[in-house]
Amino acid sequence: MLTYALAFAFSCFGAGFLLTLARLLIGPTMPDRILAVDTMVVNAIALIVLYGIKTGLGFNFEAAMLLSMTGFVSTVAFCKYLLRGSVIE
Repeated sequence: MLTYALAFAFSCFGAGFLLTLARLLIGPTMPDRILAVDTMVVNAIALIVLYGIKTGLGFNFEAAMLLSMTGFVSTVAFCKYLLRGSVIE
């Protein structure tokens, strides 16, 4: 049963990742692209965690935590750049 649930989750998050990639490429404004990058990070984290559940290895969860922290910082930096024109004041 777990195998089917993981396969379904992989396909759903993979499809979400690809649709978000399309939004990143055709997004008309910069905020759309920033939101698409943030959503892609969330989907990538979900795929890494699902792969960790499938293989039973624990270091995948640490990689997901590192990616989530990096994604948060990059989203904040992109938004700050968009609002003020510079990241470092």
